[in-house]
Amino acid sequence: MELVYFAWVRERIGRARESIETQAATPLQLIEELSARDERYGAALSDVSALRVAIDQELADFDTKLTGAREVAFFPPMTGG
Repeated sequence: MELVYFAWVRERIGRARESIETQAATPLQLIEELSARDERYGAALSDVSALRVAIDQELADFDTKLTGAREVAFFPPMTGG
């Protein structure tokens, strides 16, 4: 699975993307798995209320199933005008 990080999430983790093997069934489980691996992930991903997630480039909830997903992206909420 390809993971992509944007904005301050990328800055806190220290990389823009990475490929991983995971057993996580949802983005929330993926965050738990990543946070257990390295404290940088915990610092960047611990507050899901300050994050958005996209699965294969479509906005999703943190309890959406990852079955068949090729890409998961984490990013802060966007504002625009």
